[in-house]
Amino acid sequence: MPALPSDHLALVLLVFVLGLKHGFDADHLATIDGLTRFNARANPGWARYCGTLFSLGHGAVVVAIALAVSLLSGAWSAPEWLELSGAWISIAFLILLGVLNLRAVFAAEAHELVHPVGLKGRWLGRLGRAAHPGGVAVVGALFALSFDTVSQAALFAMAGVQAGGCLPAAGLGLVFMLGMLLADGANGWWIARLIARADGTARVASRVMALAVAGMSLLVAAYGLARMLSPALEAWGEGKELTLGAAVVGVIFASFLVGLRLARGRDVASQSVA
Repeated sequence: MPALPSDHLALVLLVFVLGLKHGFDADHLATIDGLTRFNARANPGWARYCGTLFSLGHGAVVVAIALAVSLLSGAWSAPEWLELSGAWISIAFLILLGVLNLRAVFAAEAHELVHPVGLKGRWLGRLGRAAHPGGVAVVGALFALSFDTVSQAALFAMAGVQAGGCLPAAGLGLVFMLGMLLADGANGWWIARLIARADGTARVASRVMALAVAGMSLLVAAYGLARMLSPALEAWGEGKELTLGAAVVGVIFASFLVGLRLARGRDVASQSVA
């Protein structure tokens, strides 16, 4: 987990960027993909909002955890091993998600869309086919009951306590939720558009995005591992959390634009040949 800055504006910006970055997590992408695809058939009227609903449920739990930890902070302090074990767990999951998504890209047939691969979604069972807005929000809430989300919410809570108490802690949770809402909402809309097209444009765009998510997962894992093993790199990274988080989000967004451009170029070329 990153060290949070003491400046209030920098703190809010960092938490917002962390929310954006969290929304681009491969597990989020894969689950929203599945929910959107299911509801594109069952409930096409609101299928595009699956990412938004998922994020609202997820964010509500983040805010609740931040409030609870801030209220209990006087009687409880995080053990020293929590941050270290959390970092290693995060690195392991990022590597696994990166490898699985790379495999999905190269295993997909030429006529198929590439579906993002997640880990948590495999435990959902029938919930992965939620056909009601409330059910989609519940899936998002269940996703928040994980080590990485709870640890981040606890971090916001402690920063909020230092800034003035439980209300600042809840405010930081809401800022995190807003960043995640933008990323997850855009992803749900994006998947709905790909489903509606189901053509060469969609296939190219889905491959570019899957490669970007896989590549960034592996790069972030490699950077985290290098920081764990190199005190010099860890010292260099102190205070650069906002810049590095924004770079990750920027690469994902740029990949989205590149995917659209390549796909449109493919369409133009096909029309010219025809």
